[in-house]
Parts: sequence; structure tokens; C-alpha cells
Amino acid sequence: MNGQQVLCSMLDVGKWPVFALLPPEELRLIRQACVFGSAANEAIYVTVNDEVFALGTNCSGCLGLGDLQSTIEPRGIDVLCGKKIVSLSYGTGPHVVIATADGEVFAWGHNGYSQLGNGTTNHGLTPALVSTNLLSKRVTEVACGSHHTIALTTDGEVFAWGYNNSGQVGSGSTANQPTPRRVSSCLQNKVVVNIACGQLCSMAVLDNGEIYGWGYNCNGQLGLGNNGNQQTPCRIAALQGVSIVQVACGYAHTLALTDEGLVYAWGANSYGQLGTGNKSNQALPTLINTDKERMVEVAACHTSHTSAARPRAGSTTDDVFACFATPAVTWHLLSVDGDDYLTVAQSLKKEFDSPEISDLKFLVDGKCIHVHKALLKIRCEHFRALLNETDEDAIEIHQFSYLVYRAFLEYLYTDTISLPPEDAIGLLDLATFYREMRLKRLCQETIKRGISEENAITLLSAAVKYEARDLEEFCFKFCVNHLTAVTQTQAFADMDHDLLKNFISKASRYGAFKN
Repeated sequence: MNGQQVLCSMLDVGKWPVFALLPPEELRLIRQACVFGSAANEAIYVTVNDEVFALGTNCSGCLGLGDLQSTIEPRGIDVLCGKKIVSLSYGTGPHVVIATADGEVFAWGHNGYSQLGNGTTNHGLTPALVSTNLLSKRVTEVACGSHHTIALTTDGEVFAWGYNNSGQVGSGSTANQPTPRRVSSCLQNKVVVNIACGQLCSMAVLDNGEIYGWGYNCNGQLGLGNNGNQQTPCRIAALQGVSIVQVACGYAHTLALTDEGLVYAWGANSYGQLGTGNKSNQALPTLINTDKERMVEVAACHTSHTSAARPRAGSTTDDVFACFATPAVTWHLLSVDGDDYLTVAQSLKKEFDSPEISDLKFLVDGKCIHVHKALLKIRCEHFRALLNETDEDAIEIHQFSYLVYRAFLEYLYTDTISLPPEDAIGLLDLATFYREMRLKRLCQETIKRGISEENAITLLSAAVKYEARDLEEFCFKFCVNHLTAVTQTQAFADMDHDLLKNFISKASRYGAFKN
């Protein structure tokens, strides 16, 4: 295996539940992956050998396997093997569309609105070439709305097809478009470099930094300052003088990245997805405060009301969707860069839990975690002491769960944690026990970011138990501010008697029960 292939097998898909049942040796071969579907339970992935596999519930035949059977065992999509996928997108039907390195477009799955571009409304059970008007073109990028599709060619042209109730195909009418049609009008002589689709709208970024939108606009997602739908592309005049390099769309909101690393957001905001600090929709682009950090990527997806922006030195936006979005779908095709140079940090991350050159394994809940003694000694006082006293090559752990202990060891290799807030509690307990102060702070931050009315009491109880004062105060204030909802949860009903007594007396001191 050459260096490139070894690196290619580094895509970390373990965070996505749909991959939980795959054996590690299979996971190691994955080079690209996409998780989609209304419950994040459908996935398509590509291996280092360019074989394409699918698994999951297979709604509308969206796995492309030729039938409607769901499968927890990965099955090969033969027609795509060896095709080299460069772009993949999916709709809510779901329908799936890909572009290959040769510039071909294949589509399959739900087709009730001709979103597969083949002129019919019959669902497609296997990937079929989208040929009308595209045979002489090379497509580099595809994007799907709920039931429409757009494609970008190497010439900077945009083609669109499928559902068009709000003008999202950009044809000047609201008739559905059964086959690919070039989006022209004011894009006629322009060069488009990036595309994205909201649920019912489409966006295009030009090589000169201008950005255009068309389709549904009732939430202001076109950024035009009004709420009227548009049947042909309209330039977002409010961004005059600002050069946009990338656009991303959520269900009904839009994010744009400038060449200076600034982020603008507009559209629906009832979940706070614009990051403006309130929940009011914005019909005009609003500059988002990113603490003077320069961003290099923006991300959003249709099924969860989550937005993300990545600074140059940040972790990937993919982690955000894996850990904090519900359902945990991927916002784009996850790919490993082909560059075969690894930084120290990447090299360590790659070796975590890999048996190849490991000299120590932990046995937790009957499962193995492979590690390296030298690294553990360097990274953790507890292990420095423990491993100097023993030369065992296997250590059993009974005090913590597999999930928590693996997350702790992975933190020693990567400096990051990726756990949902409820699981971060167990890690907080471990961090307290091993006196790992930075890890303790990271856990507290993760829990704060993931607090909700449903889990607030559970998180408060944990903060009290592990003496995380700052977190306890944060959870307590959240509970007081959402008192009615929190007191109706099951966790509140099951609350420990002493903690409840404490909570009520402290909350009344805060004046929480005054009418």
C-alpha cells in the first residue's frame, strides 16, 4: 500500500451511528462517506479501492441497490464502482445525485417531481446517467433541494431540474422541469463557481464574488430584503462590494463566506440558526460576529437547524453535525484529502486504536482499545505513574464504560472530544478522577453547548455530583430561565430528594417562583 492509500483510509466515520455495526477493518478502508435520510440512517461510502457501498433503511430506493430492501450489511452499488465520485448531494425524498471525476451525473431514489432528470416520475432504484443537455458537459458539483437538483459545469454554467413550485429551477415559470435545463436569464454570460440549494431555493456564487438566488423566499432566504419568490436568478444587491467565495444552505436559511473570512447569514431563524443572537428571520444578509477569527468554510444542512463555520485552525465542520445536529447527517460528501503528508497531530490521530504498532490494550466492557505506552506516558500523569510500575500489555478497566474510556484515550491522541452532552458527563467524572483539568473544561463546554429543556436536570445533577461548580451554575440558571418546561420533564420528576430541596430553595432565592 502506498502512502496515499494509507492516508485515504483515515476518514473518521466512527462518530456516525449508522456506521456503528461495521467492523474496524472495514471502517479503515473508507475514503469518502455520506450519511443522510430523515433519521440519519442511510449511508453511502467509497473505499480506497473505489468500490461504492450502501447501507440503511433504503427509503424510495435511495441506496441505489435495485430494490427497496433495507440492509444493515453494506451492499455494493456495482454501477458506481471505479467511478470516482467528486460531489454528492441528496434531497428529502430522498433522491441522491452524484458527479464523477469524468464529469458525468448519476441520480437515483425518489422521483415524484422528476428530480432525477430522466423525464419520468418513476422512482429510480439504481443509479442512472442524467444525459439530457449534459452529454457534452462536464459537471463538477451537484446540489439538491427537497425535490429539485442543480448541477455546475466546468464552463461555469448551471443546469436545473425537478420540482419548481416556487421557481427554484429558475426557468421563469412554476412548472416542474422533467429534464436538465440551463439556468440563464441574468446568469447567461456569467461564470458560476459554487452552488447550493435550500429546501425550495437555489444559490449560485460567481467568479467575481457576486451571489444570486432564486426560488422560495418566504423566510427571506434569498437575501433580497423582501419575502417574494423569484422564478429567475436575482443578485443579492445588499452584498455589493463584498466578494463571496462559498455559499451553504440550510432548510430555509443561507450562509455565505467572504474572501476575507467573514460570514453573512440570512433567512429563517426560529432556532437561532443564523447566529445573530436572536430568533428573528432576516431578509437581508447580516454579518455574523466570529470574534475576529477568519473563517475558511461555512456549513449547513436541511434536516437539522444547525450552522457551522470553521476557522483556519479549527476542527472540521463535520464534527459539528456528527455531535450536535439531530438527525446526525453529513452536510456534504466527507472526503479525505489526497495529500500524503501527515502532521504530527494527524499521525497520532491515525494510530489511535489501531493494533498495527500498538504495545498496550485496554479491555473495557469486553471490547479492546489499542494504544501506545510512550504516548500515554507523555500525555498523562496518571499513566506515567501506572505504566512505570507495570509492564502488562493488557489492562482491564471496570470503573468506566467503553464509550467514556475510549473517548478519554482518544482525547490523549487528538486533544479533542466528540461526544453528545449526556455522554460527556461520564467523561467529566473520569476527568475529575484522573485530575485532567483541561479535559474537565472541554467536557463542561460540550455539556453547555448541548443543554436543552429535556436534559437540563440530568446535566445539573451531574455537575453537582462531580463538583463542577461553573457548570452547575450554568445548568442552574438555564433551569430557572426555562422553569415551566424543565419542571414538566421526566428527569425533574425523578430528581434526587436532596437535590430537589436544594434546587427549590436556591431557585426561590433567585425569585423564580414570584408571580
